Parts: sequence; structure tokens; C-alpha cells
Amino acid sequence: MAARQDELRDFLRSRRARLSPAEVGLPVNGSGRRVAGLRREELAMLAGVSADYYARLEQGRATNVSDQVLTAVADALHLDDVERRYFTTLVKGPGSSSTPPTIRVRPALRSMINALGPVPAMLHGPLFEVLAVNRAARLLIDDFDAMPTADRNMAKWMFLNPKARDVYPDWDEIAAQLVAVIRAAGAGEAGSRLAELCAELGRRSAEFARFWAEHRVFRHTHGPKRFRHPAVGIMTLNYEALQLPDDPGLTLILYSADVGSPSEAKLHEMLAQ
Repeated sequence: MAARQDELRDFLRSRRARLSPAEVGLPVNGSGRRVAGLRREELAMLAGVSADYYARLEQGRATNVSDQVLTAVADALHLDDVERRYFTTLVKGPGSSSTPPTIRVRPALRSMINALGPVPAMLHGPLFEVLAVNRAARLLIDDFDAMPTADRNMAKWMFLNPKARDVYPDWDEIAAQLVAVIRAAGAGEAGSRLAELCAELGRRSAEFARFWAEHRVFRHTHGPKRFRHPAVGIMTLNYEALQLPDDPGLTLILYSADVGSPSEAKLHEMLAQ
């Protein structure tokens, strides 16, 4: 509970800091300002709540916060859809379940991933642990099956394995995005276990600590990513992150190239090796 209160406080402060009075239609008087962005009192006025109530909300001390107040504060902070969901989860909690689900990979699911053949496919759990990966994904990203079990984790691989910087030409962008995904996931059921992972990465990687301090949140759903393969060069692939309805906590990631594109030809060349 205390960790979630701390995260709520830091998240709301970071979102106040990125807004200037001019951006929200308030008069600008720079002579007496000691804080970056909006003051608590200014944010409270924009949201239509008292300064004392907003202070208690930011500190995690407000109880029974209504949806109307959540919406008003989110509007005042100009939160996007992902940030709104994250904010709501920080205030209200991830749900009633306190027992983490048991993660099992069904044999049929593992067989399906391998049967996808030329489509790179990877399955990870709620802690971003890599649970299954097919040959195409091993060629594209890395051979997680050959690693010690404790190292089969996308977050650890991204920040602690030098190969990640070779695989992703846009490593800074991809790594920052992953940290934002982890932060968003940390507000859910796996929060306490993810906190341990984040603490370890924060100690071992200055880049992780720097990205974590930005308080970004992101949903990893679909989009393009660039990959570098030593034999075929750089290719742009589209990823789709699929939540499996009967397998809570598991995410299936598939990669494909645009039909007829140079990247499709490079992907085929890579698989032919």
C-alpha cells in the first residue's frame, strides 16, 4: 500500500511538472514561482476540488474517491487514456485478488507457437519472463532457451545483455518504452513482484533508473519496431501483443513484415539460414 501511495504521489507530481500555467489558461507570473509546472493549488482549482482534498489525493490519503473526481483531475492534468487507467489503478487498487495466478504454459499453446514457423513468436508472463519462443524469434532476437532460467526475462535482457543494443537500432526508444510498460503493469496484480525486478534493475542499470524516473506509462499493443540482424541488416517489423483470455498473465507477441516490403525479403532471408 505504501509503495502505491509513493508511486501515486510521484506520478501526479511529474504530471503537474510537465504542465505550465500558460498551457492550461492560467496567468503567468514567473517572479514568485518556486516549482516547475503547476502548483497543487492551481491543479485543484482546475479540477474543481479543494486544495486540501487534492493534497490528500496526491499523498494517497483520500478515501472513496469518486469517478467524477478522478475524471476531473485526469482532465486537468491532460492525461491520455493509458495514463488515466494507470492513475485510476493507483488510486483504487488493482482489484480484490491477493493471490498471484499460477503461470502455466499449456502444451497446446507451446505447440502453436512452434507451429507458426516463419512468424517470430514469443510468450511472456506478467513479470516479462520469457516462457516460450520459436525458432524465428530466436533468430530475430535471442536464444532465450539457451540462457539460465533467471536470465530469461525481457527486462533483464534489455538492460543487462549487450546484445539488446545490437538487436535494436533504436535501443534508447525501445528501452524507455519497455520501462513505461513495466510501470503501467506495476499498478496491477503483479505490482509487488515487479517492484523487486525494478529494484534489481535500478541497482544494476543506470539507464533503467533514468527511464524509471521519467514516470512514463505505455501500453504495448501493436506498432512497428526496427531490428538489426547480423546477416541481413536492419528490417522493420510490425508487432502485435495479444492477451490470451484463458491464460491470465500471459502475452503472446507476434512479428510480421509488410507484404512485398524489403523487410519481408530480409525476414525470409534470415529464416533461410
